[in-house]
Formats: sequence, structure tokens, C-alpha cells
Amino acid sequence: MNLGIDLLPQRCEVLVVGAGPAGSATAQWLARAGRDVVLIDQHAFPRDKVCGDGLIPDALQALARLGVLEQVMAEAQASTALACIAPRGGRIDVPAALAVLPRKRLDEIVCRAAVAAGARMYAPLQFVAPLRDAGGRCVGASLKHGDAQREIRATWVVLATGAQPQATIAAGLCERRAPSGIAMRGYVKNAAMASRVTRLEVVWHKRLAPGYGWIFPCGGDVFNIGVGVAQGDHRGASHLNLHTAFAAFRSLYAPARELVESGQWQAEAGEPMKGAPLRCSLGGARLEAPGLLVTGEAAGSTYALTGEGIGKAMETGLHAAEAILASNDDGAVRADYAARVLALKPRFDMYAQAHAALNAHPWTLDLLVWSARRSPRRVRRMTGVLEESYLPVDAVTARGVLRRLFDWR
Repeated sequence: MNLGIDLLPQRCEVLVVGAGPAGSATAQWLARAGRDVVLIDQHAFPRDKVCGDGLIPDALQALARLGVLEQVMAEAQASTALACIAPRGGRIDVPAALAVLPRKRLDEIVCRAAVAAGARMYAPLQFVAPLRDAGGRCVGASLKHGDAQREIRATWVVLATGAQPQATIAAGLCERRAPSGIAMRGYVKNAAMASRVTRLEVVWHKRLAPGYGWIFPCGGDVFNIGVGVAQGDHRGASHLNLHTAFAAFRSLYAPARELVESGQWQAEAGEPMKGAPLRCSLGGARLEAPGLLVTGEAAGSTYALTGEGIGKAMETGLHAAEAILASNDDGAVRADYAARVLALKPRFDMYAQAHAALNAHPWTLDLLVWSARRSPRRVRRMTGVLEESYLPVDAVTARGVLRRLFDWR
């Protein structure tokens, strides 16, 4: 699957940079349609990826479209609810179809499906800069591996390069270098906790604000545990000490403390806890330029409230492929893609509004849990938020979101 730079062709129809969920979804959809697709990544696969590993309904739907859901679920740890734990200890389990599969394995499955569809995968290979014609349109890319450097011509270049901004900076599409959030996670094996933590758990507390902690069961007595802060503003999150936040999470939430203290860290090399930036709410980069599309987390496909972005990464990748397939006109493709992605904006705005209420002011979750435990309808609304069947698109403030959740007038 990992072809070397010496085998790289001189030309292709579409060059997809980044073989994570967004890039592999783009590559597979285009290759299925008979397009000549080259897919590259700076790392050879399989490779680790810092993530909470949670798959919410939009991710499961995208995996189904890509034809890999059955394979993913055969290996994933399924869950029937998301547990929201409030600062005062109140808990509400929100029913939904969910799953957890470490990204090292998930990304390999999705990437292999792209290759099986006909995309050619080259890795490790780093994107250096776009190639442009005399009119300024992107017509390919300069790539390198070690000291070796090559150029490849392409009708379209799709950047699916994740939260690190180097590729969008090189392409002149980066609008904000600082991430909108940051997270840190590790894997712990603890057989004694397997019967106690069976659902995805997210914990809010003033000592974690403006963020959250989580424990997600991965199966095989292994748990993904971490903390994250998704600020969603221009300041980024570079000033935050996630190790301090994780220590607070352990001290204030007993299952986190017990999981770590009586468990065994699972790490292939280096530190067991790894951090990564987040790009949220469709912000931080332009979506398109002549000959170029930006998709996945490079385009800000992560939700501010939860830090979940796998499903929307694949969804934006599929939109990129569909726009390319729909027209041979550069301007039409770009306009189509931008319209498709911006149609998702109300969902991102709703999550950002909820973030402002819950992550920045955790006491509001105490109120939410108190209210939801007394109203099955409000629990169904929370399920609807996860499933995107309930979307208060007219809410423009955090107060508006809460008003609709609580039936305030």
C-alpha cells in the first residue's frame, strides 16, 4: 500500500494530500468513478493518530457510504449511549449508535478501501508546495521524501492534511495558524474497569473549563482516556497545560483515577500521553482556490463542543469528490464544493454555541442533566443533536440553545 517516491507518476487527475479519513474518503469516491487518483501521506501506514477515537452517528453513516462500516464494526467497541457527567456528579446517558476504534486501525481500513477502489497510495511523502501555472491556478505539487524531491502534475489537488497548518500555509490558504483547540490522550488497559465503563463518558467540571475529560472503551479491556479544550476563538489553546488538566481530571473523577492507578499504560514508544491540535467550526483556512480544495480538519471539520471530527472529515471529503465529479469547470467545482461545506455550518454553529454554554460555563450542564432526567423528550432532543435530526438552526446564542433544550419561552 505504501509505494515509494521513485514510483510516483508524473501526472494524475487528482492528487489527494493526506490519507486520513477525509483524504481517503475523497480518494475512494473519485477512484470508484474511474478517476486517476494519487493519494499521499507523510507517514507510512499503519500509523498512530492522536484522537479520542469516538465514532458518532455521522461517522457511522459516512463509513457506510464508503462500504467499510461492517469491517469497522467487526473490530470496534460498540456503545448504545453517550454518558454526560456534570460537575456535581449528575449523569445523563444519551441513547445513540456509537463506537470506538483506535485511529491507527480505522485510518488503515479507510485508506485500504481507497486503494482497493483504484487509488494509488504513496508514503511516506511530504507535500512541499503547490505548482501553479502562469495564471495562478494550482496544477500539481512539489513533494519530497528525505533528500529526494519530485513534482507531480494534477488537474486537482485536494489538501486533507489535518490540523497542522503547514500545507495550507504553503498553499496560501491558511487564515489562522493557531489551532482552535488542543487535546491529549493515552490508552490504558484495565480489566477490572471493563464492566464499569461500558459507554462513552464525557466529563465537564470547572477545573477542566473551558474543556472536558473523557473515557472511551476500545474493547479488549483497553480505554482511550484524555482531556481536551476546544476554545473556538482566535486565541488558540497554546497557553493551556493539558498535563495539569489531566491531573485535575484524575483527581476529580473517580473512574479516571481508578482506571489509571490500577491499569497499565499502552504505548508503542515514547510518552504514553500524546497531544494534538484541533481545528474547529469550519474556520482557519479558505476552502478553495483555483485547482485546490481543502477538506477535513484542515478545513476545520471538528466540532467545538466535543472535539469530534471524524464523521465530518469524511463528509467534507465526499463533498470534495462529488464536486470534482460534477463538473469540468474550475469555478463551478469550487463554488459547488464551498456551497456543500457551508451548508454544514449551522451544525457547527450549534455545537459552538453549546460549547460556549457548557465548556466555558460547566454549571449549565448541571442544569441540563437535572432537566433531562425529568423529561424523556429532552433526552430525545439530546439524541437528536448527536444524530443531527434535531438542529436548532435559529439559535444564535448559547442562551438560545439552552432555551430550546429546556422549552424556555
